[in-house]
Amino acid sequence: MSTQITDRRTILVIGMGAGDPDHLTLQAVKAIRRADVFFIVGKGADKAALTDLRHQMLEEHAEAPYRVVEVEDPSRDRRPMDRSDYTATIEGWRARRADLFERMMLDELAAGETGAFLVWGDPSLYDSTLGILSGIEARGQVSADIEVVPGITSVSTLAARHRIPINQVGRPVHITPARRLSDVGQNDDGDIVVMLDAHESFTRVEGEDVWIYWGAYLGTPDELLIAGPLREVSDRIRQVRAAARERHGWIMDTYLLRILEEPSKQPRQ
Repeated sequence: MSTQITDRRTILVIGMGAGDPDHLTLQAVKAIRRADVFFIVGKGADKAALTDLRHQMLEEHAEAPYRVVEVEDPSRDRRPMDRSDYTATIEGWRARRADLFERMMLDELAAGETGAFLVWGDPSLYDSTLGILSGIEARGQVSADIEVVPGITSVSTLAARHRIPINQVGRPVHITPARRLSDVGQNDDGDIVVMLDAHESFTRVEGEDVWIYWGAYLGTPDELLIAGPLREVSDRIRQVRAAARERHGWIMDTYLLRILEEPSKQPRQ
């Protein structure tokens, strides 16, 4: 009986959590130990801390010998723009990323080897890696089996650090990028989790009964948390946010907007 030799590669897409090294799940640690090659996409000197955390996790959990392949993320236009221009910008950026990922997989990952991407938070929530790998697969140049390992998201970390549930009883939760916040609107049928807010969209939300639970650099030593009635804490968030961006050169923040059913029962601040 002959043994079939395959040229297929395995790609692990591993959720690494929101910033705390202890966010790695046991499943993620086991996946890291399986990998022969780790692909790290850098975000430039200003965000070196994001790359450093990945190296820290590999030093603690990966099994030698392993290789690390680092590349710089393609740049993209981050100016405010309308929806059609934004979509076109993202599609172009993803195409350049796909070219980069495909070349790494072809040049650095031998047949039968396992490669891994360590993804911030969870691969299924506002991360492009899975979509890009799907596009690469459709090109037909790389044969690979994709395995996804879920991770702790910034959303769940935000709720944990504020000691609140993400939802209120019997009500939905909307998760949206900030650029679509106005489309979701002042929805009294659910709470709104907002991500990727580069332009402080919360300052344009109205309502005396709206509370905000805001967090930045979640899970890291630089973590920042503010909660309270939006009208009362909005300026404070803006000031803290501006100072943090000036200090670090970048900011990653997430927040939850909640309309209180019973304003007299004020949440903890």
